[in-house]
Amino acid sequence: MTALATVAQLDEFDEIIDVRTPPEFAEDHLPGAVNFPVLSAEERARVGTIYKQVSSFEAKKLGAALISRNIARHIDDYFASKPKNWRPLIYCWRGGKRSGAMAHILNEIGWKVARLEGGYKAYRRKVLDDLAVLPQRFNFHVVCGPTGSGKSRFLQALAQAGGQVLDLEQLALHRGSVLGNLPDEPQPAQKMFESLIHAQLLHFDPTKPVYVEAESKKIGQLRVPDALIEQMWQKGHCVVVEVPSEQRVQLLREEYTHFIQHPQLLLEKLDCLKALHSKERFDYWQTLIRAGQWDEFVQDMLINHYDPAYHRSTLKHYPQLNQATHIQPTDISEQGYQLLAQQFLTK
Repeated sequence: MTALATVAQLDEFDEIIDVRTPPEFAEDHLPGAVNFPVLSAEERARVGTIYKQVSSFEAKKLGAALISRNIARHIDDYFASKPKNWRPLIYCWRGGKRSGAMAHILNEIGWKVARLEGGYKAYRRKVLDDLAVLPQRFNFHVVCGPTGSGKSRFLQALAQAGGQVLDLEQLALHRGSVLGNLPDEPQPAQKMFESLIHAQLLHFDPTKPVYVEAESKKIGQLRVPDALIEQMWQKGHCVVVEVPSEQRVQLLREEYTHFIQHPQLLLEKLDCLKALHSKERFDYWQTLIRAGQWDEFVQDMLINHYDPAYHRSTLKHYPQLNQATHIQPTDISEQGYQLLAQQFLTK
């Protein structure tokens, strides 16, 4: 009989095997899990249709044949190379037949396999329960500063220097602003975003500060968990990065080179700001983009869009702003921020 394990025992296994369909896996999965589906999405749909329209018996025959072939292929392609003392944890949606089939065959071969009790559903429930309380354990130091001040570079440098950093924009694959989509990198699903946050918080030391960038409730299409954003807003200590406007323009040009290389993409993205600005202002931005006058465009965007929005949002959400720590980088290169982070953490 296959042993059962709980979410609290994940670290006890050599590997975590997700046997759900690739679309289910892509939406969210346990940290570090690898996907070896016993049924593809199409195969699962076929079995479900026969179950509803013909009979459970016919559906089970088809399902058994498909599952057997898929597991055999996974054994040939991957599992056969594993040593006898390999200990995998297997899971599916609810810890039922899909994980049971894989676990039974691997157990029969001789590996000590366990199934996750309750499957992915139990894991997801644990993530949501934890995210409601975990943020309250930490002292968040919220890195603030107007667009182009290098907040993300500073966070990355803090992480490299040994600081505890929760880089929400990196996890969300988005820079946070209306033009913040990363080229050719879609954002993860909401569930995956929450799993990534959960995994990081679990491994942080509550006795040390956690550095995080000032955010609104949404990063692109993703929502920051309520308990986390409330802890950041209400109790976070602000660290304000102050950079002269000329250097902010330079930094933004470096970080948004994909727009300079593809101006039409920027023109399309800019449409979402039409309702927020006058026709004259919007036409002026388009003229600057088409003329390749990037410094002028970035400077005007900062003055007339980003800076007013930043000041409104920061004053509204961070009541501790008047007690902030202020830092003024003199070198906005990545190396400059690395030195700044090292000095900051040793104070």
